Parts: sequence; C-alpha cells; structure tokens
Amino acid sequence: MMGSKKSFFLLFVWVTAFGFAQVKKTEIGFITDNDLYTSSKNDMYYTNGLEFFYRFLSKNNNEKINKKITEFRVGQYIYNPRFINEEAVTINDRPFTGYLFAEAGRSFFYQSESVLKTDFQLGFIGPNAFGEEMQGGFHKIIGYKKIYGWENQLHNALAVQAHVMYSKKLFPVKHHDFADLHFQSEANLGTIFTGVSTGLLARFGFKKLLPVYDSNLHDASVSFDPQYNIREFYFYAMPSVNYQFYDATIQGSMFNNTSPLTFDLEPLRFNAEAGLKYRYNNFNISYSFLYRGRELKDPETNTNSGYFYGSIRFGFLLK
Repeated sequence: MMGSKKSFFLLFVWVTAFGFAQVKKTEIGFITDNDLYTSSKNDMYYTNGLEFFYRFLSKNNNEKINKKITEFRVGQYIYNPRFINEEAVTINDRPFTGYLFAEAGRSFFYQSESVLKTDFQLGFIGPNAFGEEMQGGFHKIIGYKKIYGWENQLHNALAVQAHVMYSKKLFPVKHHDFADLHFQSEANLGTIFTGVSTGLLARFGFKKLLPVYDSNLHDASVSFDPQYNIREFYFYAMPSVNYQFYDATIQGSMFNNTSPLTFDLEPLRFNAEAGLKYRYNNFNISYSFLYRGRELKDPETNTNSGYFYGSIRFGFLLK
C-alpha cells in the first residue's frame, strides 16, 4: 500500500513538473535577411538585415483579447546600389547606407483571430549605423568580393519611428482546418520611413492550422497554458500594394540635403512575400522569399528595378 502511494506521489510530481515545463511564456531568436538566400548573383539594394528579438506574455484582463505580447528588438539593415565593384564607384542607382535601431512593441491577439501590432524605434542611418563595417567584415569572413563605394554613403540622420499593423481573418464563419485568408494593412510614420501598405495573406497548412492567436504567423507561440507536442507547418503567401511617402535610405535626411547622393521615390510599388513556417514544440523556424517593386526614380543610369531577397528566422521558446 505504501509502495503504491509512493508511486502515485512520484507520478503526480512528475506529471505536474512536466506540465509546468510546457508553459512557454517567452521567446528569443533572430532574423537574418540576405539577397544571397535567393541567388548568389542577386546582390543589390536591400542587401542584408539582422535582428535579435525577445518577447514575453503580458498581463491581460480583456476577455476579447486572447494574448498581449511585449517585444524588444535590436537590428541593422544595409542598403547598396546594384554595382559595388571598383570600376563602378560613380555608377550608383541607390545610396549606400545602414540603418541601426532598437525597438519596443506590443501585440494584441484577439479571440476573433484579428491582430493589432504596434512598435516604436530609435536609431540612425549613415556612418553611425556601422553598415560599412558590418558588410565589409561579413564579406571578408565568407570570402566574398570587396565592396567599393561606401565613401558615397548617406550622412547621419536620427531615426524616430512608429509602426502599426492590423490583420483581420476573412470568412471566419466558414472554418477550414487547412486554409484561411486574412486582410492585412500596416503603416510607418517617422524620420526614416513613412508609408502605408495593404494586401491579402493566405495560409495553406500541411498540418491542421493553429488559431492565429497561437500560431507563429504573427509571433504568438508563447502561452500561459501548458502545450504538449505542438507542431505547425504551413505555406503562406501575401501580395500587397505599398505607397511610400518618404524613405530616408533613398532621399537622405529630411532635415538637411548634405548627403552626396540621393534620389526621388517611386512611391507606388507592388510587393509580394511567400514562404514556409514550421514549429515543433519549442522551436520556430521559417524561410521567406520577398519581392520588392522598384523603389526610386533613376533618370541617369536607368538600371534601378524591382528586387528580391530571402529571410530566415529562428526562435526558441522558454519558460
């Protein structure tokens, strides 16, 4: 009798500990963007990005909201013209520049599977963003070609940015386990980027789709509830239209015109994104292919065009 009680007690402790171990309230990870993730010959315009993130669940007393998530990021984006060889230092169809930033944000995931995300950034473009040092060091490490032309980079400008994104699930009454459709819009306002975008996002599951408030689609994998053997694997696609009012990485600072090389915007663009997202218990992994329409007017060289790049994301869930 004592042995059975002891066994039951140990089993209870093990199950309880195991259950608590499955509550994952935080996530850490990184995102790496590069045009080399799509083609070894496609090295231009938005050429590299690196972000590190930390997110966690926040207190929530609103019955209409399933989750509130707070997030912090630091990141750097690097931009180049099409040609970066020594012979072409005077042939530029986009400015050289880096963008270095820190970000804080809050996301709201509603029971209806709508999503509202807001965030704010502080940072710099120009030499203070260390784009030249980062790109030169990375190319040297991987044995890739040397970059010429950074002496023409944009001058320093302070970044103060606000961003908001809203996503709404369409046809929620007609539930389908392996496909859904969402309307998504976002806006940027600040000293570096000001613009609006809108489009449609579709998911097609290789496994039964999780609700948006539990999915890694918009980074909602963290949970106060115990999670066991969670798997998520789907393809997604999102065409969108972007109208860009201002872009300091192309036009230079809005407060001065001292940069050696700037361009006027091509304000109306077509963009597209597609990829695969996967989760297995504590791990989130994704690969995305992104296309960006022509971004600027280039009357001299007339070489500027749309471009594409790849994005890889790794996340790990913690207690």
